[in-house]
Amino acid sequence: MPKSARPRRSMLYMPGSNARALDKARTLPADSLILDLEDAVAPDAKELARKQVCEAVTAGGFGMREIIIRVNALSTRWGYEDIAMASKSGADGLLLPKVESADAIRHMESIMRANGAPDSLRIWAMMETPRSILESQRIAESTPRMEGLVMGTSDLAKELDCSHTPDRTPFMVSLGLCLLAARAAGLAILDGVYLDLNDEAGFAAACRQGHELGFDGKTLIHPKQIGPCNQVFTPRSQDVAWSRKIIDAYAAAAARGEGVVLVDGKLVENLHVETAQRIVSMADAIAAMEAANA
Repeated sequence: MPKSARPRRSMLYMPGSNARALDKARTLPADSLILDLEDAVAPDAKELARKQVCEAVTAGGFGMREIIIRVNALSTRWGYEDIAMASKSGADGLLLPKVESADAIRHMESIMRANGAPDSLRIWAMMETPRSILESQRIAESTPRMEGLVMGTSDLAKELDCSHTPDRTPFMVSLGLCLLAARAAGLAILDGVYLDLNDEAGFAAACRQGHELGFDGKTLIHPKQIGPCNQVFTPRSQDVAWSRKIIDAYAAAAARGEGVVLVDGKLVENLHVETAQRIVSMADAIAAMEAANA
């Protein structure tokens, strides 16, 4: 499971070349922000975007929101300088696109170290090609700096020549392999974007499916998607209450030397308590973040 209870229900892409968007990001209720230097930025605006993003992150004011900078691929002429400058910006993490090997992650890490990146600066990997998926376990285990995987389902659909169906059947193998790799390595994992901003019912269904599959949250392309996404990925109040109840009941049973306990007629073992503790920890973390960002 992920290393921490840090909320990542909603992870919003923000174009790094849009100064107004970067300023607005400080007020949005997203748990995480991906300040983008890659797909959302035209080639002639790459250097401006890099400067604006790094200055915005250094200036701060984002509250408890997690700040991730998506750099350009190292195969481009912008990749190295993106990583070099972002390493000193104060961001929480760097997201590398088009990752197809553990060596690509280690190459990025070497550039980060050479440019003064603190040990706290984490690495995220875009999983958006067939080779990304097939190499997902080695990518996830490439370095202790790895924090999570981000599904790039739009690029993946192009590479697979598959369709975006409502049930996302064409993606299920890819999503499942990356989920297994992330969880085996103790990483977070974020679901891909939903492209139709007018299809509210379809978006809600995609959020529910991602939550049911086990994703920590979903990547988003517009602020209007944040609220519905947060709602789906927030633990329900009844689940939090039940979790607290079985934690207390199990603790009392353990004090009596008992390894299992019945709560409202349901058998509760240690594995149920561990799940309950994760739910409560996440609910508490969400409440703390929302209070701090209000």
